[in-house]
Amino acid sequence: MGAVVADRRLAGVLLAAFGAIAFSGKAIIVKLGYRHGVDAVTLLALRMLVALPLFVVMALWARRGDRARIGRGDAWRIGALGFFGYYLASFLDFAGLATISATLERLILYLTPTLVLAIGYLVYRRRVGRRQLAALALSYLGVLLAFGHDLRLGGRDVVIGGALVFASALSYAIYLVGSGELVGRIGALRLTAYASIVACVLCLAQFVLIDGVGALAEVAPAVWSLSLLNGTVCTVFPVAAVMLAIARIGPGLAAQIGMLGPVSTIVLSMGVLGEAMGPWQVAGTVLVLAGVLAASRRGAAGEE
Repeated sequence: MGAVVADRRLAGVLLAAFGAIAFSGKAIIVKLGYRHGVDAVTLLALRMLVALPLFVVMALWARRGDRARIGRGDAWRIGALGFFGYYLASFLDFAGLATISATLERLILYLTPTLVLAIGYLVYRRRVGRRQLAALALSYLGVLLAFGHDLRLGGRDVVIGGALVFASALSYAIYLVGSGELVGRIGALRLTAYASIVACVLCLAQFVLIDGVGALAEVAPAVWSLSLLNGTVCTVFPVAAVMLAIARIGPGLAAQIGMLGPVSTIVLSMGVLGEAMGPWQVAGTVLVLAGVLAASRRGAAGEE
């Protein structure tokens, strides 16, 4: 029995690690795509075009274990969550990556838990302890250090790109806060699949309205290949992996293992993109990881 539990825990750790590393590869692929002259609308549409059939399969699979009826009110909520969590957040993120480094993008996105805390306090008056406030300050100091490094290189474009990615993190934080009630009723995997399908449809509709279906014929084969990787290895597969990991090791440990994300992004951005990594970025990364880890600790919210 103990061996079975150990194997299940090891599988959960490996799944969480794969999910974190695979998610971080998204920024690298987007940056590579930009080198072929495509824009955020096209890259996002191709990613969702690849991912859509897989999310449909995921939704059907999740529904096998839970056939709870979804009412009209819940359907509207799922639509809103899909808009904020996977459409708007993804579009803003892709747009921001056009002008900032993959490393800075990943660090800004890792501020999402701090934004969840802020929304909880402002909207629901949830208590925030002194330890969490200190962790928030640490996280934002880290981002400022990394941001200052990029600002010297990119100037105004870095400010715009950083603001877009921060707005992406805020949009996803809204999704996380709003999904709490629905997760309990319809299940995390089912909600993720349904909200992702909504986002896929919105992204494809945006592309058709702006560029037209005929624009797909002008996309370079290399961009199609990158989008195939982005839609599968960096989107659907890590979503499923993290969900399976949480079922085996719980959300707390899965979140801590997720800290591999920024580290793997740094390694990939240096090795694949050739991005420079200065001491300020290293220091900023350490501070962000330490701050987010401390802010996410159980029980910290009630501390004074």
